[in-house]
Amino acid sequence: MDVNQHNNVGPNTAGGEISLDDLVKKSKRFTKYLRSKLLLIAMMGLLGLCVGLAYSIFKKPQYRAVYTFVLEEEDKGGLGQYAGLASLAGVNIEGGGGGIFHGDNILELYKSRNMIEKTLLSTAMFNGKPQKIIDRYINFNKLRKKWEDKPELKNINFNGNPDSFNRQQDSIIIDLVDNINKTVLNVDKPDKKLSIIEVDVFSKDELFAKEFANNIVNTVNSFYILTKTKKQQQNVTILQKQTDSVKSVLNSSITGVASAADASPNANPALSVLRVPSQRRQVDVQISSAVYAEMIKNLELSKIQLRKETPLIQPIDTPVLPLFVNKLGKIKAAILGLVAGLFLCICWLTVKRVISKF
Repeated sequence: MDVNQHNNVGPNTAGGEISLDDLVKKSKRFTKYLRSKLLLIAMMGLLGLCVGLAYSIFKKPQYRAVYTFVLEEEDKGGLGQYAGLASLAGVNIEGGGGGIFHGDNILELYKSRNMIEKTLLSTAMFNGKPQKIIDRYINFNKLRKKWEDKPELKNINFNGNPDSFNRQQDSIIIDLVDNINKTVLNVDKPDKKLSIIEVDVFSKDELFAKEFANNIVNTVNSFYILTKTKKQQQNVTILQKQTDSVKSVLNSSITGVASAADASPNANPALSVLRVPSQRRQVDVQISSAVYAEMIKNLELSKIQLRKETPLIQPIDTPVLPLFVNKLGKIKAAILGLVAGLFLCICWLTVKRVISKF
């Protein structure tokens, strides 16, 4: 090998390393290559601009209904003074609510098939006319046109008892619930430290978004409160029946005392046996009075616990017309389309040039 040629292979090129001078030269050659394709790049950018502009024109606006509320649940340490008193009477009022739907679990309720199905099958007012929410959803999404080639779905409706729905009806509802969970409904806590819950509904139909948000919040929150307080409500109902029963016995005993006294109005004081029926009735009255007093106390404590376990759900903001509109502006869409067209074209030219070098 020639000595001069050997000297040209310096440390900068040994082992495949690229020198700064080589990098500058390659950058200049690549820039020159892109300049030669400037017309193509400009055409692709213009095409992207037109696509973005067309998208903003033909894309229907998406409305956003926002429903926020605060959820305040029971404080487990609240009735300590009453708990001790109730335990003496044989009533346990601590921890009645358990862990059902505790904390963030209410968020999962909004995603459940049962809650969304109940909301879809509920009736709301649209332009002053009652209509099922599911029918409104089917109409503005033009689903019936997609079902025209399916005879079993052509005249399908969702009237009647949901428990008696056939396979086709259940299948459609399952598909709608899945789609709503993915594209329509979003439930979250904006701040994890707070008890504020935000329900967002996105839809092309403004009235649907508003009514769906209102109905699903009412449906889920009502179910939440009912389930949360079910055991304590049953306890109150049982205690109320027992208290009414003891009161009835007490009234009967009081009447018995009066009847026994009337049976011997002028009893001979020397004959003690004549006073026995009246004294027995008086003992029954005393016992019934003591039991009734205990039952009343237990009932009132149980009602206090029921009020304590009932969650407070206070709306903060409810959706009102006009709703928020999520729509990409024409100028912004055109700029984004232009940038995307230029970027994709340059990337394609870069890949094409790299492949051609191999």
